[in-house]
Amino acid sequence: MRLLLDTHILIWALMEDPLLPAQAAMLINEDSNELFCSTISVWETAIKNAKRPDNFKMPYERLIHYCTENGIRELPLCFRHIDMYNTLSRSEKAPVHNDPFDRIMIAQAKTDNLFFVTHDSLIKYYDEPCILFV
Repeated sequence: MRLLLDTHILIWALMEDPLLPAQAAMLINEDSNELFCSTISVWETAIKNAKRPDNFKMPYERLIHYCTENGIRELPLCFRHIDMYNTLSRSEKAPVHNDPFDRIMIAQAKTDNLFFVTHDSLIKYYDEPCILFV
């Protein structure tokens, strides 16, 4: 499978954090899976670290190094992903989800036939078959 890993999944894997769901760890460790990191995850990490360096201690360079060392491929943001952004389907009754980083990564996964691996409970309200909630 081709998997786009959500930012928190990448960070938990990098830190070997027990919060990483067992299913996510299994998918990451499966040699036949092709893993991707969105440049959006790196950007999100850089922003959060700059805004709250005392609470968010993950330099974006560390995330890049982890991905490079572990064969996780970079997925750059392209015009085609932005075009797909407005096609995302989500129930009107779903709780509010104001995270543009997540939305663009879902659009990237949808565009490039990837599964977006996440543990964010608000993302499962999207009606998109590309979402893989773990």
